[in-house]
Amino acid sequence: MQKIRTPQGETLVVLPLAEYEELIAAAEDRMDIAMARQVEADLAAGREEQVPATVVDRLLAGEAPLRVWRQHRGMSARALAQAAGISPGYLSEIESGRKEGSLSVMKRLAEALNLELDDLI
Repeated sequence: MQKIRTPQGETLVVLPLAEYEELIAAAEDRMDIAMARQVEADLAAGREEQVPATVVDRLLAGEAPLRVWRQHRGMSARALAQAAGISPGYLSEIESGRKEGSLSVMKRLAEALNLELDDLI
């Protein structure tokens, strides 16, 4: 390691590339650990949830997100419709893609499923 002082009085350090890369790797490890601890805390506090691979697979396969999340939450269509203040028939039409739900309805459905609106779109 070599120290250099600039004309403005700032001290710079020159070190071998291998040492620099070790420092970066150590910092990344600390950040990874800190991020993992934050995720654990968010899970424990209920701010985040783990989503099973089966749910992710169904969403990636193109299934209707509303139906996938409703089933994952263990809600019947009737219960979800009631919680969102819509008819079960309208919910069925949204889930099947025959109708698009209005923004306000989709927001209410997301709230009833404890999701962000983006999770349903």
